[in-house]
Parts: sequence; C-alpha cells; structure tokens
Amino acid sequence: MARPVQYNIYGQTDVKLVKEGPEGHTGEGFFATKLSEVVGLARKNSIWPLPFATSCCGIEFMATMGAHYDLARFGSERVGFSPRQCDLLMVMGTIAKKMGPVVKQVYLQMAEPRWVLAMGACASSGGIFDTYSVLQGIDQIIPVDVYIPGCPPRPEAVLDGIMKIQDLVGKESLRRRNSEKYKALMESYGIQ
Repeated sequence: MARPVQYNIYGQTDVKLVKEGPEGHTGEGFFATKLSEVVGLARKNSIWPLPFATSCCGIEFMATMGAHYDLARFGSERVGFSPRQCDLLMVMGTIAKKMGPVVKQVYLQMAEPRWVLAMGACASSGGIFDTYSVLQGIDQIIPVDVYIPGCPPRPEAVLDGIMKIQDLVGKESLRRRNSEKYKALMESYGIQ
C-alpha cells in the first residue's frame, strides 16, 4: 500500500516554480518575440565568471560557490580560468599598481560582450590600503559594471551583485557595444 505524499508542504497555492520568459505573442503551436530579448535571456542565465582573486574576497567567493549559497543556481556554475572563454571578470581583493597591466590584459583577452564586477573595498576603491603601491579602484584601468561593497562582502552580497549583473546583461541591447557612447568609454580607457 502506497503512503500518501503531500507535495506542497507549506500550503501555498500561488507559488511560481518557473521564471517568466520574454514578452511575446503566443498562438497555437508558436511563440514570437524579439531576438534581443531571447539573446538577453540566454546570456543572463549562462554567465561564465572569471575570478581574479588576490586576497580575502576570494575566500568569500569560494563560500558563494559552495553548497550552502550555490552560485550554480544562477547559471554560473562553470567558473573559467581562461579569459577567452569567460564573459564576467570578477576582480576580488587588493590590486597593486604593478598588477594593473595584468588585469587590463586579462580584460582585453575576453571576448565581447564582457562585463566587470569589482568585489570588495580593495577592488572598488583601494580599501584600507591608501598607499603609493595600491591601485585605488580598478575603474582607473578598466570599466566596471557592478561594485560589491564590503570588507570582505558576505556571500549574500556576492549573490546580489551577480543578480545585478544578470539584470544588466538581460536588458542590454545587441547593438550597445557598437554605439558611440560605448566607443567613447573604451577610448577613455585607452582601449580600441
């Protein structure tokens, strides 16, 4: 005799298990939407991060990748260590001025479209290291899309930063990288 199974153990009836897809027109046997929305949906749910960890923020990122916080549920389970395969550069920790050209070279090796996340006080603003040898924020050498504050930031803050990147990626136009504003931004950093 089979025992009864109750699937909805909390008694909630309005639970959505699937996130909404892009807006479009539905008919019998077809669904039509804009190409940019489909591409944005695919990109935002399959971000491949490249961790550039130099100090304690890297440990917090490792905690975020672990089973308790599980970054894989956001589509970022494939952490790559090759810039040519990744599209999100996560700079974590103190960046010395001698390391600045290396960070910029890694950024330039990434294929377009690419995004940058500055994690922690050191990557965002130099942190407590207000010295001649420490770069006072990586936005002096490469453009940054999202900043995560904290010293070091908690894994919940890292997840929030990843969700902010996902929002940015999902809403980005396919032609934004060809715009004059984007080209002017790249020229201001000395990137062609």
